[in-house]
Amino acid sequence: MTKPPDILRIDRLEKRFLSRGGPVEALASVSLAVKDGEFLSIVGPSGCGKSTLLRIAAGLESATQGGTYYRGHPVAGPCREVGMVFQEYSLLPWRTVLDNIALGLEFSGVPRSERRKRAKRYLDLIGMKEFRQALPHELSGGMRQRVAIARALANKPELLLMDEPFGALDAYTRILLQKELLRIWQHERKSVVFVTHSVDEAIFLSDRIVVMSARPGRIIETIAVTMERPRDRANPDYGRLSARILEKLEAEAAP
Repeated sequence: MTKPPDILRIDRLEKRFLSRGGPVEALASVSLAVKDGEFLSIVGPSGCGKSTLLRIAAGLESATQGGTYYRGHPVAGPCREVGMVFQEYSLLPWRTVLDNIALGLEFSGVPRSERRKRAKRYLDLIGMKEFRQALPHELSGGMRQRVAIARALANKPELLLMDEPFGALDAYTRILLQKELLRIWQHERKSVVFVTHSVDEAIFLSDRIVVMSARPGRIIETIAVTMERPRDRANPDYGRLSARILEKLEAEAAP
């Protein structure tokens, strides 16, 4: 029996930008594979190309060299099966919560009755049913990000790419949304690639953690997180894994 392809495969990816000072190498020979239903996080120093890697995987940017494949097919541009959540909430301020969630479905030509039905389902999933007629400025930052996640899920992607979605939130709200995201992920069982600067967040959420080098970004190590969920931050194994990853990142930050 033929083994099904990984949902996402990145093969010897390289990315170079042109700047006033000359070419800038952002990514160098990055290869990784994401399994169906897996929650994979990427951590690394600022400027190492984490967000660029995610944008290439989403089809929003092109690589200089190498390949990106969704279920074995080359990624040539954005597709419905791959959703993306950005750090900025990017909600339309004049649309209600319900209409913001249905936005992608509207662009895809889904009939009004079906898109409202689907938007209501994901509104229930994020626990914000009573806010369906609210406008974005009436919501907290954490609530706006939950709406952004629901909007991405309403398109029924198989793969969800998340670029530091909790980076702008306070520590308490961030912890609450980490738990909320895990609940949604366990309910939906989508594949998730999650970029974060927080080692703690990566350990709390992930099946595997990819650690990247300073620019040009390369993969230093891929670490399986074997602790059972829900994870206890007081667990000595949690602390040891955190120290191991931080040591690698500190070595990358050293001159």
